[in-house]
Amino acid sequence: MTTLPMSFWQTSRFTIDLTQPRVMGIVNVTPDSFSDGGAHASTAAALRHCEQLLEEGADILDIGGESTRPGSPAVPLEAELARVLPVVREAVRLNVPLSIDTYKPEVMRAVLDLGADIVNDIWALRQPGAREAVAAHPSCGICLMHMHRDPQTMQAAPMDGEVVPRVLDFWRAQLDALGALGVAPERITLDPGIGFGKTVAQNFALLARQRELLGAGHPLLLGWSRKSSIGAVTGIEQAAQRGVPSVAAAVLAVDHGAAIVRVHDVRDTVAALAVWRAMKAAA
Repeated sequence: MTTLPMSFWQTSRFTIDLTQPRVMGIVNVTPDSFSDGGAHASTAAALRHCEQLLEEGADILDIGGESTRPGSPAVPLEAELARVLPVVREAVRLNVPLSIDTYKPEVMRAVLDLGADIVNDIWALRQPGAREAVAAHPSCGICLMHMHRDPQTMQAAPMDGEVVPRVLDFWRAQLDALGALGVAPERITLDPGIGFGKTVAQNFALLARQRELLGAGHPLLLGWSRKSSIGAVTGIEQAAQRGVPSVAAAVLAVDHGAAIVRVHDVRDTVAALAVWRAMKAAA
């Protein structure tokens, strides 16, 4: 019997209601992000962007100090800490759920000590010490993302075969490992990792068959925003110009059961979801 995903997400300071879809606004504190590299690299610029995204309707902020675009080099620990910690130290005062996009356990511990609410990990806590870092915290939220290989090689050799069962099998293994450490299930969301070691066809298979992913029993977090697969089907080469189809993908993801969508274009996504909600209400 399939277990339905929970209708809330427990995080450090907030119990996030997921009975309505939530919008996670992206704050890249990096000089080399694929779509907005350098635009918010300083602490002051990043904080201004946080405030702008909240004004546009973001429910959650996701701060990242390392680009994970295909082929991107790893960022040294000290550099990531220097980028992220000053922003987190100020952003926790905004009194909204704060997610940190990192796979390094040292960064996880540091941001959680500052009051961050969520660890959003592209490696699904597979780096040594990462599971223990979140398990030691009483209530931080966790997002486990599926990634094939690593950011340096994932698109050079994408995964083979049917993508949905492989993602589900991967999640089950990670969930079992966290359960063995005593991590409560209400703390966990799942991300299938659009673009992370998958072909264009596999990415759209994840969207078409997304309701099957709900069988894992946890809320789904989807990140389609400005991804190369959107460029591949639309012919839009510049990532920053993929806003409209990205919003379309976010609405489709929500219509197929996503609880949270991670986006760059917050205002337009929030407006599009208002139209979706009106349609659902009328139905």
